[in-house]
Amino acid sequence: MRRKPGRLTDRSVVFGPRMLDRESGDARRERMPRNHHSEGLVDQLARRVTLRGKSLIITVFGDAIMPHGGSAWLGSLIRLVRPLGLSERMVRTAVFRLAKDDWLEATPIGRRSYYSLTESGRHRFEAAHRRIYQARRTAWDGIWHLVVVPADLPPLRRDELRRELGWLGFGQVAPTMLAHPAPDAEALRQTLIDLRLGDKVIVMNASADPASPSAPLRKLTAQCWDLDRLGADYAGFLDNFRPVWRALEGAPGGSRSLDPELCFAVRVLLIHDYRRVLLRDPLLPDELLPAAWPGLAARALCRNLYRLTLEPAERHIMSLLETPDGPAPEAASFFYARFAAAPGDAIVEERARA
Repeated sequence: MRRKPGRLTDRSVVFGPRMLDRESGDARRERMPRNHHSEGLVDQLARRVTLRGKSLIITVFGDAIMPHGGSAWLGSLIRLVRPLGLSERMVRTAVFRLAKDDWLEATPIGRRSYYSLTESGRHRFEAAHRRIYQARRTAWDGIWHLVVVPADLPPLRRDELRRELGWLGFGQVAPTMLAHPAPDAEALRQTLIDLRLGDKVIVMNASADPASPSAPLRKLTAQCWDLDRLGADYAGFLDNFRPVWRALEGAPGGSRSLDPELCFAVRVLLIHDYRRVLLRDPLLPDELLPAAWPGLAARALCRNLYRLTLEPAERHIMSLLETPDGPAPEAASFFYARFAAAPGDAIVEERARA
């Protein structure tokens, strides 16, 4: 499944080399030499990926601003994302809508407004952070986690619960029951609290009879989750970013020779597109996945490209981001634990390079 290129409008933005050539206002700084071949590949990527302003700003907050204190002056945010092609009006509109949707909140100091995630936004970010940067594949114990919804729960509340648990990877196995074989228990608990449903639904565990055949379970899995579409989206992600990895990883002088703006844009676009697919992935155990599942290679590629662009991208962030206390502080320790190596990573990495 391939996505069609989008148009550049107030509600969507594509990223290409012409956008990267814009200077960041009064924040002039030494610029590193660029690999024009790399820019050409990124330009090809830009024609395949469409980004929406609100979602892109959330990606920037989660990936770039949270590790540096979590709050940013709006003017510095506008300069920070300029390499992505977002105009000042686009950023202001997106931030206004995110504040209205309870994602961001403003703190006025003098004539400046500083934005940070709301408490609800932080909870959603923390759950997404674990899925994107800290996901670990462990052996499945065969236990299913079930959420039983009372039949008398109002339809709107039931739909809201189904939607929110869907973001956590739960599938609907019956009209009043959702299931997942290995959910994020903390994210589930917090979601039920945020929805004020902790005392209205039943959470329980169950396991299949060992004597039962596996075919019905696989059929149920296929009915609950659209793995064909998800696999196609992961394949598209690999097609988009493998050329970028090949172009950047061979740069003379290593990662320090890469342009900071370019690396920041690649890093944000990488996480944004990976997040788009991953947050629809139920992260099922290997036992329930099709053979040669492309999600494994997609994670390895994302990890490798993120590590490659990390240091130059951080220079771009540190040169522009301003917090209520002045220039942005160094990234917090949790930032450097992102995509930490896990057993089996080396094997998957080789598959991602293939």
